[in-house]
Amino acid sequence: MIKHIAWTSLLLLSASAAAADTPASFMARYAQQAGVAVTALSPARGEALYRSEHPGRSGGAQSCASCHTANPKQAGQTRVGKRIEPLAPVANPQRFTDAAKVEKWFRRNCMDVLQRECSAQEKGDFIAWLNQVK
Repeated sequence: MIKHIAWTSLLLLSASAAAADTPASFMARYAQQAGVAVTALSPARGEALYRSEHPGRSGGAQSCASCHTANPKQAGQTRVGKRIEPLAPVANPQRFTDAAKVEKWFRRNCMDVLQRECSAQEKGDFIAWLNQVK
């Protein structure tokens, strides 16, 4: 019985690891939600979204780069000084591997920077840009 439970647990862990999300799977999902082909996602638009400044809640201009740094391969810092791991998958292989985290942080950060949720197209463009950063 214990061997059966251990074997079942191992199979479940293997299956969940095989089903792990990737930047490419997020790009495909967001492209589908936006009603466009994955090839229509634009790294240039993703980078522009990252670097563009918007009026922040405190009145000052802010962008994604305000906390994440101009170089997405570098660690950033929150307004209260907490470390933010690099955004680019090349520098942080764990980035874009957990759907719940991705959705949580897109929702929170888009609301903070843009004062609205990001569209599926914007999310796809953003990941397309970060995925091509070398």
